[in-house]
Amino acid sequence: MSKLWDDLKHNMKEWSSAAVEKAEEVSKVAVAKTEELTKISKIKLEIHQLQRDSRRASEVLGKLAYGHAKDANMVNFTGNAEFYSHVEKIDNIKESIANKENEIDQIKSQYNLGEEEVKEIETLSKVLEEETEESND
Repeated sequence: MSKLWDDLKHNMKEWSSAAVEKAEEVSKVAVAKTEELTKISKIKLEIHQLQRDSRRASEVLGKLAYGHAKDANMVNFTGNAEFYSHVEKIDNIKESIANKENEIDQIKSQYNLGEEEVKEIETLSKVLEEETEESND
């Protein structure tokens, strides 16, 4: 009976060691994935802020165009530096958004992230965006 008990204790030690090693391995992978997903989430929040900036810049441009059309009966903005500075700002913001989206694609391909993982991030990002919008309103 003593031999059986010793064998059982020995096997339990081996199994627990293997389980601990596997748990450590899984936690390392989970931490790595979390870091990657956090990077994507951060970039998505930056994109959201850039989109808000773009909407604001478009609104300012629209008000400028409306004001000139209404007050000065001006519908041709050739040579109007203020008008084109707003257009350039919007274009720069759109370029920044495209660059951020490319960063996300690079992270996804570099770390071989699946769409389900990214969709989880998008869901979290949307919740954060809604909370941000509510706090800014």
